[in-house]
Amino acid sequence: MFWFTSCRRKTVKELRKNQGLTAKELAQRIKCETTEILKIDDMKLKDVPDPLYSQIEPILTGEETDKIPWL
Repeated sequence: MFWFTSCRRKTVKELRKNQGLTAKELAQRIKCETTEILKIDDMKLKDVPDPLYSQIEPILTGEETDKIPWL
């Protein structure tokens, strides 16, 4: 629970860089425009609008990579 709370305080750009993703790569993963990612880049994760938040949260927190069977 502590990880989730501290993760929400960081900016989208900071979390994206921690996962090694560019704005274009993140946009391709969630199937949206790169400009949408760049608009929210300086926002804290908790301030991101809900439809976009639910798509990017698992990617930025690393939950998506935990489900890969060969890691």
